[in-house]
Amino acid sequence: MKKLIAVFAILLFAGTAGLAGAGTDVPVSGGRPLKIFLARQSNVPSVDIMKNLSEKCPNVTITAVPQKSDYMLKAFWSPDDRYRFEVVAKGGDSIYATKTVLLSNAVKDVCHFLNTRP
Repeated sequence: MKKLIAVFAILLFAGTAGLAGAGTDVPVSGGRPLKIFLARQSNVPSVDIMKNLSEKCPNVTITAVPQKSDYMLKAFWSPDDRYRFEVVAKGGDSIYATKTVLLSNAVKDVCHFLNTRP
């Protein structure tokens, strides 16, 4: 009976451990450390973006120093109730954009893009 309980406990633990990251597009541990600079003309508060980043993309931080950033983020909320995010690489090339209804989805999209980029 003790063996049966031990085997059941092991199977239960293994099953819940496998589900810990289920449903997320980005690994819980995140990727390589990245810094983004929020463009000055952005109208989405950095605190709102950072809240979502810390939940969805813990390896990405916002820096106030453009020279220390890996990317620049232009983040806008428009009157048609859409969040429009654009990622700009060093050198000024626009490399990714997304438009969503929810701020959390815009951050998730940017996070996924940044963490899948070589």
